[in-house]
Amino acid sequence: MSRIAYVNGRYLPHSDAAIHIEDRGFQFADGVYEVCEVRDGLIIDLTRHLDRLDRSLRELRMASPMAREPLKLVIREVLRRNRVRNGLFYLQVTRGVARRDHYFPAAGTLPTLTITAKSVDPQPARARYETGIKVITVPENRWDRVDIKTVGLLPNVLVKQQAKDAGAQDAIFVDAAGKVTEAASSNVWIVSADGMLVTRPAEHGILRGVTRTTVLDVAASLSVPVEEREFTVEEMLAAREVFLTSATGSCVPVVAVDGRTIANGHPGSVAAALRGAFLHIAEKTPI
Repeated sequence: MSRIAYVNGRYLPHSDAAIHIEDRGFQFADGVYEVCEVRDGLIIDLTRHLDRLDRSLRELRMASPMAREPLKLVIREVLRRNRVRNGLFYLQVTRGVARRDHYFPAAGTLPTLTITAKSVDPQPARARYETGIKVITVPENRWDRVDIKTVGLLPNVLVKQQAKDAGAQDAIFVDAAGKVTEAASSNVWIVSADGMLVTRPAEHGILRGVTRTTVLDVAASLSVPVEEREFTVEEMLAAREVFLTSATGSCVPVVAVDGRTIANGHPGSVAAALRGAFLHIAEKTPI
């Protein structure tokens, strides 16, 4: 079955889906996006993803392509047409098509909305949960507004490739003060020596991950103590556990950082407990 994409009101074969050459997302990375997991025919945390999309649009003074309820109908239709039961959808909004100019286009320029969806084999994710992943650390070199989920991801792409070249699976940014910010496409957590679950505050320097927010709820439901504060690379290396969270990976254990083994080199029990309870707490919207 060929994949189907949604582009500005039309459902098209994936191979035929296209945008104008002067779309501002293509020329300026002037756009935002969301990625949302689908598990067992249920969309995970859809409301929080759409709330964050609205915030990103507001922060960039960008018009919303449509109201919330019609947008949810389109998302469901894209998932149905692609027969996605386990996988994800990707939604992108740009400032639209206009003659190339750094200034915003004329009022009334319509935003561009594209949505794609695909099935994903859950087995590789299960393997990562069982074995853990290796990561490297890299200097923070992104723009200051990483709290906005924009399509300007070139620094993330470069460090992901750097990690792959080093035999690792991800990269963790570290700021000028030696504090961990976040991974290339995930939030970072540690379990400290005294059993405290620690993650950086989402007020500045990181994206407020939707999965991150839900994991905080899960931790509260399991009475796991949490502290939102900055932490150093040295503290991460000395931690009992390190794990990453994202919409495509719930509590992925990290077993080595820069070639140094974390704890006993095996996935930890706290990440496993949080992952096991995640679906009980997360919002689940039927397709």
